[in-house]
Amino acid sequence: MDGNGRWAKQRFLPRIAGHKSGTEAVREAVKWCARKKIEVLTLYAFSSENWRRPVVEVDYLMKLFLNALEREANKLHEQNIQLKIIGDRSRFNEKLQDLMRKVEILTEKNTGLKLLIAANYGGHWDICEAFKKITAQIQSGLLTENDITPELIQKNLSTQDLPHPDLLIRTSGEQRISNFMLWQLAYSELYFTNVLWPDFNGEELDKALAYYQNRERRFGYISEQIKVEEHA
Repeated sequence: MDGNGRWAKQRFLPRIAGHKSGTEAVREAVKWCARKKIEVLTLYAFSSENWRRPVVEVDYLMKLFLNALEREANKLHEQNIQLKIIGDRSRFNEKLQDLMRKVEILTEKNTGLKLLIAANYGGHWDICEAFKKITAQIQSGLLTENDITPELIQKNLSTQDLPHPDLLIRTSGEQRISNFMLWQLAYSELYFTNVLWPDFNGEELDKALAYYQNRERRFGYISEQIKVEEHA
């Protein structure tokens, strides 16, 4: 979700105004995905590199995150949405960590859209954490190095048993992954748009979905093999 700061700058507003407007785009994206029966939506809210931003901006983002969780928790639950937060929570204050746990517990049995919020998340961190868990299991004798498979690594990532993303959307014209789900995006379709995040609405999501639906996903096969399988 990129472009909040630039959106604000274009309007001669402080960057925090862009982040505030960005929360409205989040709300619409969640409603759109729930309505379209999307199985999983992951929002990259705060990367492990975003701590490098000005302290005032980081502090505001933390307050915005806290307020959003407090305000939206019951609404998500009422909409049968399951919320999970992925990333290293150790740098967040205790109040925010406690609220994260409460919202996850509140919504954990919901069966609708699975909403993942990536906060203090990085793909490098995710893979390192997975290998730490695997190493601990090897040292305890539960596994051997011969047990390491892509499936085992996936099982120890923050996304665990969730499917890999079918589609990655990045707003604001940036065309890079920026340390997001490096393992999970191996075969994802990539959609880049110049639209800034606060302006990214249901119409723009429809465009992204139309792009995805016109893609041929081969996963290493050739087109003829896929066509044969589809008609088998």
